[in-house]
Amino acid sequence: MDAKGLGSTYWRLWTAAGLSSLADGVLKVALPLLAVGYTRSPALIAGLAFAFTLPWLLFALPAGALVDRLDRRRAMLGANLVRGGLLAAVTLLTLFGGGSIWALYVVAAGVGSAETIYDTAAQSIVPQVVGRERLPAANGRMYAAEQTANEFAGPPLAGLLAAAGVLAALVTPVALWAVAVAALLLVRGSYRVERTGRTTLRADIAEGLRFLVRHKVLRTFSVMVGTFNFATGATFAVFVLYAVGPGSPMGLSEPAFGLLMAVNAAGGVAGSVLAEPGERRFGRIPALWVAWLAGGLSVGVLAVTANPYAVGAGFFAGGTGIVVSNVVMVSLRQRLTPDRLLGRLNSSYRLVAWGTKSLGALTAGVLAQALGLHAVFVVMAVLAFTVVAGLFVVTEDALVAAEREAGRAAAAPAGPSPT
Repeated sequence: MDAKGLGSTYWRLWTAAGLSSLADGVLKVALPLLAVGYTRSPALIAGLAFAFTLPWLLFALPAGALVDRLDRRRAMLGANLVRGGLLAAVTLLTLFGGGSIWALYVVAAGVGSAETIYDTAAQSIVPQVVGRERLPAANGRMYAAEQTANEFAGPPLAGLLAAAGVLAALVTPVALWAVAVAALLLVRGSYRVERTGRTTLRADIAEGLRFLVRHKVLRTFSVMVGTFNFATGATFAVFVLYAVGPGSPMGLSEPAFGLLMAVNAAGGVAGSVLAEPGERRFGRIPALWVAWLAGGLSVGVLAVTANPYAVGAGFFAGGTGIVVSNVVMVSLRQRLTPDRLLGRLNSSYRLVAWGTKSLGALTAGVLAQALGLHAVFVVMAVLAFTVVAGLFVVTEDALVAAEREAGRAAAAPAGPSPT
């Protein structure tokens, strides 16, 4: 073990996660920039983002079941090879004059599908690598790497690469995924969860959903996450109309808007650093109270002011709180869930997160059309702050009881539940 107690295996996974996140951050910004060379249709350009996220709605649950069946390191390797291979194929197609908007759609959908496997496996493998006592430290550092690479480094790098040329923007993510694969190849050992008996994929998915629905703590957390993401999905779906342009309430330019959104990401990086010491000093439930209330500011500030500096301060506090709550809750989820079910639990949470964001965006469009942008922010602020009511259910006593039950379950013989 190293000085931090995480070990060299963890840092290889951390390196792979950071490089993969950087590739994601570059590609998700570069593809729309490249797409405008093929079409000026707003619907087709916006459709690329939908193609990226649709696989989480379609494949999240099967991805979780597969991750619980496969060696998780090999699943990550396979997903990165698929992502890099798809993009390499489109790069060659473009090089020989065969590029098109539809080829970019294939990349977006294929990369998004592989991402459901990679992200689920990456979150599920951490307890196998560091042990459950080091989860806050491990998750905090992982979030810091992913947030920095995806939100800070990725978008500006994508802009520079797109300006340099189409091939540069396509080749760079391929190279990043290739180096991430090399880092994963240095990770030794087996990360397949032991299984006894044979079950169908459908039975595995059903078992994971039953475990979530019957577990008071995890069920409450999932409702909190889903409600909060509905509110933020709605808010940021229409925020650009509120912020950008001389006729908007905030009156920001496009570069100033980008800077404001980077403040939100900066708060996330700060949260990844503060999560572990905050949890250790104040306790899990107090840390979650502060984190959720701070997270609500990312929505609530827009309900009371259009001042860019006040909004920026709210975004920074909100970004910090959101990541602190993520680190604390993900660590708890990893402790409370048996290893053999962890992939399915993680994918279920991802399904909730992406699904409610999409529903929130749809609701925001209808509400803004009928009542105006400010009404969206007021309604969603109420929802975002209401989420803390879940912490009246998830008390410290409830956590201790759930951990005690998880310990008893871990001592029992492993195997799939009857279906």
